[in-house]
Amino acid sequence: MSNTPPPEAANRNTTALFTSDLSVNEFALLHHAGFEPLGLVMGSSVYHIGIQTSSAWQNQELTVISGAMQNARTLAMNRMLEEARRLNADGIVGVRLQVGIAEWGESLADFMLIGTAVRATDGQNYKVGRGGTDPFTSDLSGQDLWTLRQTGYRPMGLVMGNCVYHIAHQGFLQSLRTLGRNTEMTNFSQALYNARAIAMARMQAEATRLGARGVVGVQVEEKTFGWGSHIIEFFAVGTAVAPLEGQTNTLVPQPTLDMGR
Repeated sequence: MSNTPPPEAANRNTTALFTSDLSVNEFALLHHAGFEPLGLVMGSSVYHIGIQTSSAWQNQELTVISGAMQNARTLAMNRMLEEARRLNADGIVGVRLQVGIAEWGESLADFMLIGTAVRATDGQNYKVGRGGTDPFTSDLSGQDLWTLRQTGYRPMGLVMGNCVYHIAHQGFLQSLRTLGRNTEMTNFSQALYNARAIAMARMQAEATRLGARGVVGVQVEEKTFGWGSHIIEFFAVGTAVAPLEGQTNTLVPQPTLDMGR
């Protein structure tokens, strides 16, 4: 399957009606930030996760599974971006990722990215990529986007990094030494540090490729998708940002709106 959305998505830019999952407050602040919503966009990918064997006694990344999870997310992202391009959008805000295990068969994961495509109303070019032709992506809310804009920064893209990691089992003698004692399980602790560091490094590498100054709103999650009791995935996600040209990075008071979503 290509990144081309169905014909229905291609025809959505022929109407003045917009759709979004923005709250009323987010909708109002989006206009203050210099954007208008165009439509709800999404991309999905149902992906078969391959098999990888590992030593029960070794901490190690399961690169086959890590690669599968990253590839599936990338496919979903590219398809969401293509829908936004069909709407002539400058960016996508409020992006959220949903991952679930599909019921259609073993080792199938369902990835879906959803966000609101927006167009800039202040005359500036917010697009990214080579030649500045790709819509930016961001998981920032309407409130956060407004605040970011007032600091003189702009969103560059939603950046992600992951690591599926196997945590070594304890040997019989190790288990005996910890029996009935308060003691740190150092192999578990070290495995969690290793997996988190790999996921964070990959997210930061994506931000560097975008030419970002930093990443805001970073979330690091530890998940398992039924691969086994000693296999986890660390997933890091945030919005890469960079200064707007000619902007002074100073905060200004926020409008007095109820900020709840």
